[in-house]
Amino acid sequence: MTAPAQPKPSSKRTKVVMIVLGVVVAVALVAVVGTVVVHASGTSDQAAPQAKAVSHAQPSQASPRPAAPSAKPAAAPLAVASISPAGGATKVAVDAALTVTYTAPLTKAPPTPTLSPAVAGTWTRHGAAMTFTPSGGWLPFGTETVTVPTATKPTTIRFIVQDGNQVRLEQMLAELKYLPLYVNPTTPLPRGITSTLAEEATSVDAVRTSPEPGTMQWSWSHVPATLSALWKPGHQTVMDQGAIMAFQSDHHLTMDGIAGPTVWHDLVAAIAARKTASHPYDYLVASKSRPETLTVYRDGKVIYRTLSNTGVPGADTQAGTFPVYSRFASTTMSGTNVDGTKYVDPGIPWVAYFNGGDAVHGFVRPSYGFPQSNGCVELPVSNAKQVWQMDPYGTLVTVL
Repeated sequence: MTAPAQPKPSSKRTKVVMIVLGVVVAVALVAVVGTVVVHASGTSDQAAPQAKAVSHAQPSQASPRPAAPSAKPAAAPLAVASISPAGGATKVAVDAALTVTYTAPLTKAPPTPTLSPAVAGTWTRHGAAMTFTPSGGWLPFGTETVTVPTATKPTTIRFIVQDGNQVRLEQMLAELKYLPLYVNPTTPLPRGITSTLAEEATSVDAVRTSPEPGTMQWSWSHVPATLSALWKPGHQTVMDQGAIMAFQSDHHLTMDGIAGPTVWHDLVAAIAARKTASHPYDYLVASKSRPETLTVYRDGKVIYRTLSNTGVPGADTQAGTFPVYSRFASTTMSGTNVDGTKYVDPGIPWVAYFNGGDAVHGFVRPSYGFPQSNGCVELPVSNAKQVWQMDPYGTLVTVL
């Protein structure tokens, strides 16, 4: 048999050729890759690193993107910068305005401050301030508490109002019939503000405490000259004193004839409640002209007259006008006679003291009409009983 032909071994030339071809192919591949990198990056050196960077690069001619706007800082919460009148202020005027100033202009109305006790009035705002104007005034002698709500915590202050105005005091006493006069207003009152009792009954906070524009006029068509001489508008006189004492008696207050905080508080309440005097306004005149008499006036007319006795020489009944300050249906009177002897008289009836130990009262005498007493104004007992119904606390007694 013939053996298969064996492949001829490759010659060294063939191997060299194959190696060269492999190198050429490899170089060609490298050249191609390099060309791609160069075209992509535009730079021949550092081609590989730049290729990676190019994949994230922005076009070289594009404008930079604007930065995102930063958030505005939060505005500070509205707070109270000041309050006028300031906390702790005293003697604040009855008609003073209240102003709350904030730390920034008010683009809208903040929560309304509260007042205690309540007072009628209106709030207005301007710029960074809110102002309260009381329609009728603050309560004299009163302590007013102002609370201003804010975003954090309320601001609270207190101030004290000055004493009451004398003119307004007289107007209120007249409105309540403790003076025989009335208020004739010259201009209409603010809506909801009570001044005269012809107005509808209203709440305490709506009662006017500042003077009402107008004049005081007599309620009587005929006024005794001795009473007319006592009236001095806006000035404290015995006429005001008697009216205050009568009011204090009706309201169970200490009768000192002084319009202090309690009197003003009760006056305002009485006007709101339309609570007038419990007695008509009577006026007594004790004449020392003989025959001595005691005359009672009401509504400008004489409603009663009786003979009387005044003090003997050395115990004269003092001339002047005085308000009744103490009364007894029956009491014991004692003292010293002009001759130095002592007296103690029990059961003296229908007594109304008006000046120290001087009183209008009943006393049994054989006759009347001339000086016989130890300084008092004595009346027949039955007559004294009638007069006692006409001389309540605060009634003025004029001795002339």
